[in-house]
Amino acid sequence: MPADYQNEIRLEEPHRFETNSALVAEPAEGETLIRIRRIGVCGTDIHAFHGRQPFFEYPRILGHELGAEVVASQGHSDLSPGDWVTVEPYLNDPESPASRKGKTNCCESLRVLGVHTDGGMRPYLTVPTTKLHRTGKATLDQLALVEMLCIGQHAVNRSFASPTDRALILGTGPIGLSVLTFLQNRTQNVAVADISETRLEFCREAFGIEETILVEPGQSLEPSVRDAFGGELPDLLFDATGNRDSMASTFDLAAHGARIVFVGLFQGEVRFDDPNFHRRELTLLASRNATAKEFGEVISAIETRAIDTSAWVTHRMALADVPAEFPKTIADPSLRKAIIDCD
Repeated sequence: MPADYQNEIRLEEPHRFETNSALVAEPAEGETLIRIRRIGVCGTDIHAFHGRQPFFEYPRILGHELGAEVVASQGHSDLSPGDWVTVEPYLNDPESPASRKGKTNCCESLRVLGVHTDGGMRPYLTVPTTKLHRTGKATLDQLALVEMLCIGQHAVNRSFASPTDRALILGTGPIGLSVLTFLQNRTQNVAVADISETRLEFCREAFGIEETILVEPGQSLEPSVRDAFGGELPDLLFDATGNRDSMASTFDLAAHGARIVFVGLFQGEVRFDDPNFHRRELTLLASRNATAKEFGEVISAIETRAIDTSAWVTHRMALADVPAEFPKTIADPSLRKAIIDCD
């Protein structure tokens, strides 16, 4: 069992982490105490650090992409001490209308670890046992990638992508790449667009994407998008930028009858021309979080090597070094995915 006290890394306000000592909570009935071994740094964490994360209050312990080890459970559990698990960080009310319909990912009273309630930037954490997903084959690093990959899997599932779709992904940061990871299982006719040539090069090298579009400020994307799809516009668009202008542009980049999926989000409104929206008979979908089923799907894909995670992690830091290293790490243009090592 752990010591009574542990050091927690808390984001006190934008741009300021502090290390605090706190009691290690004992698991209540239906809960499991886990030892945090790896933490993935998410775009949510970066936005929170900069003070621009929606649905967020300070101070907060960040960390919701977790690879962990079971310490002890209270109540009935199939888990054993030493099991490696990832955490489904979406704490929903099972009796809510959304949850009863299977939409646990967007429950009316949803609380996300590290966003609405304190997360995993600490050595030990208690969580509902039902939110733990065990693996026998995935590594701890891979377990810290599962939640991020689930975001992409859920977005692709929401899109009803098919082999005949011409699909465009706007934004090739971690979320855009997680969409790409699973979209390629549905259709091979995929193009990606980003403001970073380095990210586009990674898409070409790691994913074999032939049609990549460098976004130039102030220039219309439509000619380049049409070139990528043989003169036509895409049937399916994913916006993973969380950028107002990019999200608004999708309504003019979509083919008639197309589907648009907003995976990223920002603090504000997206405005679009209603006659254009109706003329094209577009379908607009939001994609939020993921479901337990999708956690199982992603873990299975990792364990069977249906997806390759070897190129994801570019930066690492120790948990104790987060206050000093986090600002430098997230400012590095070569950052793809950072892992916090808690061993």
